[in-house]
This record gives sequence, C-alpha cells and structure tokens, in this order.
Amino acid sequence: MVRLAAGHRPGAVSGDLPHPLDNLAWLALTGPHAALAEGAELARRYPADIAPFAALATPTSLDGWEQLGGVVGSRAVAVLLGPPVEPPPAWTLVGGGVGVQMVAPPADPAWPVGGERLTHEDVPEMLALVAAAEPGPFGPRTIELGTYLGIRQDGRLVAMAGERFRGGGYTEISAVCTDAASRGRGLATQLVLALVTSIAARGETACLHAVATNVTAIRLYERLGFTVRREVEVALLRAP
Repeated sequence: MVRLAAGHRPGAVSGDLPHPLDNLAWLALTGPHAALAEGAELARRYPADIAPFAALATPTSLDGWEQLGGVVGSRAVAVLLGPPVEPPPAWTLVGGGVGVQMVAPPADPAWPVGGERLTHEDVPEMLALVAAAEPGPFGPRTIELGTYLGIRQDGRLVAMAGERFRGGGYTEISAVCTDAASRGRGLATQLVLALVTSIAARGETACLHAVATNVTAIRLYERLGFTVRREVEVALLRAP
C-alpha cells in the first residue's frame, strides 16, 4: 500500500490545475531541457545518449500519440514515466513497472552534506559506477541534464547522485548509487541531502522516483523526510 503525503491529492493542485509532478518530463523537455529535446508540439523525447524518456503534452490527445510515433519512429519503443496512461490500440506495451514519486522535505542547515561537482571528464567513471550499481538509465550525455555530485575514496568514484527532470518548481534527483564495497557509510545520503539543499537554494523543491518494490530505498528516503506523493508507472510502449 502506497502512503500518500498529507495534503497531496494525485493529479491536482489548488484550483484543480494539473500538478507539475504529474508530467515533469514534459515540463523539462519544453523548459530547462528544451535545447536538448527532439520532437514536435505535442510530443518530445531526449536523445538516446542522454535519457530514454519521452513525454506527451496531454496523454489523452490522439494527435499527441500520432506525433510521438513520428518522434520515436515506426516500431520503436517510447519510455514514459508518470501516472498510468492508456495509449491508442495501435501501441503495444512491451515492458515497464510501478514506482513511487517522493517529495523532499525543506532543507535543513544541520544536514551532513558532501560531494564534489562531477564534470564531463568524470563520465567514464560515472558510467562504470552505474554499470556496477544499476541505479537506472544513465548515458554518456546524461550529465548535461543538471548537477551531478560524487564522492571519491582513494581517488576512485564510489558514490554519486544528480539531477534529471526539472520544471514547474521541481527538480528530480536521480542516479543515486554507491559502489558495493562502500555501502552502509551514508555516502548516498550525503549526496541526496546536498542536492536537496542546492535545489532549495534556487527556490525549487526536490523530488525523486523509486521502484515500488524497493522497500529498503523507500524507507531510507522516508527517514530523510521524503514523503510519497503518488504511484507512477514506467511504460515501455512500441509505436505502430
């Protein structure tokens, strides 16, 4: 059972306007990441070497789905993240899963934060860490999406976390991972709290997504003050 954060009603904000977190990828692709986006008026995606995700302006728009098919290509797969969608019958669900969307607490000056800013020169090490820890999609150009922080031990990158989708006053924390030999030391916690702090400093709220079955991670984030807002779906859909 997913526990929703107090005061949050999925899919709505005051005045029943759509909540930014219900379509954060679209807000990113048409806002802070517009220069990176590929696509059209109603459907966009990231280049494959940045992220596998696509988004629709309105998931119920048939015109949007038609444009998405043109963006990804015939028989290609689009990856959507957000509330469950019902694609037209010509689209085929080929994979996916259920996750939870969590919202960060206000930043606390007493938090033990740390980490160094990672750059393009660090990408080979970042890719190696991702391959070993498997935190989720991460490509050679993912670092272009935002700030990425890392912790080194004996000169080797052993933990990292960074920013992915951003828009509507929210920034998603992603790629949180630690080398197996360095776990249990609170390294990822330091990086997550550092990102929450830097995101709050620019007037935004941090959020993140976790696999619904990853109870250990969800409980850790809850201990840090994150609250579950809603369930989300990762849908891998093959275009007609």
